[in-house]
Amino acid sequence: MGLVLILLALVAFIVLATTWLKLHPFLALLLAAILAGFAYLMPSGEIVKTAATGFGAILGYIGIVIVLGTIIGVILERSGAAITMAETVIRLLGERFPTLTLSIIGYLVSIPVFCDSGYVILNSLKNALAARMRVSVVAMSVALATGLYATHTFVPPTPGPIAAAGNLGLEASLGLVIAVGLGVALVTALAGMLWANHYLHKDDRQLLEEAPSELLAAEVSFDQLKQRYGRLPSAWQAFAPIFVPIGLICLGSIAAFPTRPLGEGALAALLAFLGQPIVALLVGLALAMTLIAGADKRQQFHDHVADGIKAAAPILLITGAGGAFGAVLKATPLTDYLGQSLSALGIGLFMPFLVSAGLKTAQGSSTVALVTTSAMVAPLLPSLGLDSEMGRVLTVMAIGAGAMTVSHANDSFFWVVTQFSRMKVATAYRAQTLATLIQGLTGMATVWLLSLILL
Repeated sequence: MGLVLILLALVAFIVLATTWLKLHPFLALLLAAILAGFAYLMPSGEIVKTAATGFGAILGYIGIVIVLGTIIGVILERSGAAITMAETVIRLLGERFPTLTLSIIGYLVSIPVFCDSGYVILNSLKNALAARMRVSVVAMSVALATGLYATHTFVPPTPGPIAAAGNLGLEASLGLVIAVGLGVALVTALAGMLWANHYLHKDDRQLLEEAPSELLAAEVSFDQLKQRYGRLPSAWQAFAPIFVPIGLICLGSIAAFPTRPLGEGALAALLAFLGQPIVALLVGLALAMTLIAGADKRQQFHDHVADGIKAAAPILLITGAGGAFGAVLKATPLTDYLGQSLSALGIGLFMPFLVSAGLKTAQGSSTVALVTTSAMVAPLLPSLGLDSEMGRVLTVMAIGAGAMTVSHANDSFFWVVTQFSRMKVATAYRAQTLATLIQGLTGMATVWLLSLILL
């Protein structure tokens, strides 16, 4: 129990340091990582080394994606493409349900794309829609984040769910896992959207550090903004830098599927290469370059890249510090303690849910929670009465629901959402962290109801 109390104290320290002491989140997370090492009695020589490794590991995955996505976002805003995107989406889906629009977009995009990458890619579209519909950017941010988060934890070919399915012997039943996962993810996405609606008409000036984009900062109407840009790009030009990379990542995921549907020849190798998020975003950046108009395009492009790098720098540091905090927690006895104590409860599908939720809350990574929990519970399935094909599928779903519960300071996604939205940390805990708690509990309730029908 003392191990859990230490974790709660560390989370409280991060919240107080960033709100009351006004400490930058980068320093607060770095200090929390070091304090965690000492509190959990790690060897002093290993604390900084572990934190530095965690910092580099998370940035090795998401760092370049953040920079490229930010540069694309700057070009989309400066060229007026974000306004075109907002107008197009509203024409197709209407203005009555702004959060539902973003929740659906996030739900679809995150099937092949990591939620961190998806949020970065769609950030400028979210800001443009918030400005166009005159609603809170906090509500729109939470709707997008929870839509992305839903399919990220339930639906292959995202690595976490597909690894969990593999650990539970479902390699030949991935179609069933995908079908059930899409249904459970839809319910949790809607739960997140309903929570986001609480903030729909809130005053963002009380909730944000600053406006996260020119569109939201401008004290002019949306029509005046359109006039400022002059001739706007076409819908294809505007959406291509976002959806071409997403399409490439989808094709790359299909090429890498265990059944090798595209074979193992040159085409599959090419699509696997182009489907890597960094390569796909480089293609998106090349498409974004075509949006630059006027004289001296090379200088404009240089300026946009420089502005994008400046905007990405604090996000990179905070995301890396979150990775450092999570890495230190993973190296402590906390995760083993939670796994062993919760797995001993023997409460059917709720056992893998609680183990996964404990691991997610303790170390931050949904993928780690999915992989670790599935490996841990695989030999226990017969004694839990979950040894059938559908029992194993629902076990993957229960683990996925736990892997949503909850996203907070040791999760890189929390900091990606917080920093790109410019939310205050206290706001992010109330809006984003509580949303993921609601999603996780709703997801588990859905899985339990399915078990009553299908098992």
